[in-house]
Amino acid sequence: MTTTIGDAAITVLGEPDPAAKVALTRRFAAAWACGDITTIGDAALPGRPARPRVPELRRPREMPKRKTGHLAGRIAFVHAVTHIELNAIDLAWDIVGRFTHENLPRDFYDDWIGVAKDEAEHFDMLSRRLVDMGSTYGDHPAHDGLWEAAEKTADDLLARLALVPMVLEARGLDTTPMAVKRLRDAGDDASAEIFETIGREEISHVRAGVRWFEFICAKRGLDPVPEFHRLVTERFKGSLKAPFNEAARAEAEFAPHYYQPMANP
Repeated sequence: MTTTIGDAAITVLGEPDPAAKVALTRRFAAAWACGDITTIGDAALPGRPARPRVPELRRPREMPKRKTGHLAGRIAFVHAVTHIELNAIDLAWDIVGRFTHENLPRDFYDDWIGVAKDEAEHFDMLSRRLVDMGSTYGDHPAHDGLWEAAEKTADDLLARLALVPMVLEARGLDTTPMAVKRLRDAGDDASAEIFETIGREEISHVRAGVRWFEFICAKRGLDPVPEFHRLVTERFKGSLKAPFNEAARAEAEFAPHYYQPMANP
């Protein structure tokens, strides 16, 4: 029986079936929200989440290029983002359960359990869309880059917040408008509307990342902007890719002095 939110994190991370992972996330998020689960606990999380037999995981550079102008390309593109959202469910539960030693307030858990719930809904919408397009999750290879970022930051909550919500999820804010345009130009309004929904909801995830990054910096007596620059330089390969979606980043309360100095030339 799941009695702590740490137990919930272990259960979700240990579930290989994506549909079951979504269902567990919904159940545990509801239990936390209504007070059926109130204790944080002290979880011993696995290094990697359980995964289904498919899709085949490849290095990012080994992935084929995806063009949205034809159906096969759109399916491959939607599949790639579906895989990202599955990883995002696990990333949210990992941040919930891995850093309980930080003595964080309840608001921290409210935010990241809410993120987990959003990511589960995103995965569900996209996996259903794949079926409508004549495919299914697992039909195409996928890369493991997002979880590699989790492994690189498993030792430090501040590093996790810098790399995952403030770099990788923020990049999603930048790329979503063009993805929506390309899908609409190809006549795929159904996929475009899902991406628009995801783009709107990801703003709050980046906002949570900035909020808790600044909270931990204050707790440790660190200046957040130079600390962000240090962590990204040390733990992220490459520079941050411009152009940035300034409007979405502003809505996420992510100030330009964090990311503009690190932009690619």
